[in-house]
Amino acid sequence: MQQRQRVEHGIAPVYDEHSRVLVLGTMPSPKSREVGFFYGHPQNRFWKILSRLFDEPVPSDNEGKRALLLRHRIALWDVLASCTIKGASDASIADAIPNDLSPILEAAKIERIFCTGSTSHRYYTQFCEEATGIPATKLPSPSAANAAWSLDSLVEAYRVLAATVRD
Repeated sequence: MQQRQRVEHGIAPVYDEHSRVLVLGTMPSPKSREVGFFYGHPQNRFWKILSRLFDEPVPSDNEGKRALLLRHRIALWDVLASCTIKGASDASIADAIPNDLSPILEAAKIERIFCTGSTSHRYYTQFCEEATGIPATKLPSPSAANAAWSLDSLVEAYRVLAATVRD
């Protein structure tokens, strides 16, 4: 049986001065930490969703993923800087410490914040919303564990993100 362990985030945020939306997950999965980038598990559908939204091929490496985000004025990070967690189970998170989002908000004109799933939204609301003054929109989790959502339905739910950066 897998034990909880203390995990530090370890992946730098992606953003630049042109970023207009900030997308926040909860905490990188073990696979994401292993590959050194967000949504690194091959079954996670995040990159497929963005590729469909912007009619681009799915990026094959971290630099391609970073370029896709920046090309479409999307900043990406996670709500938590560290926590105690069992594997990739958001439900097992304890002792959560939030990331400081101010460097992103000071460098970019973030118009909207989106959270990828209920847990990231809950922690954002608890730890970050008062400081940022920006309410977050909760999107469904792109995780393969969220089997109730097909790729097509996830793409439809994420269209609000694409519409924000196209304005």
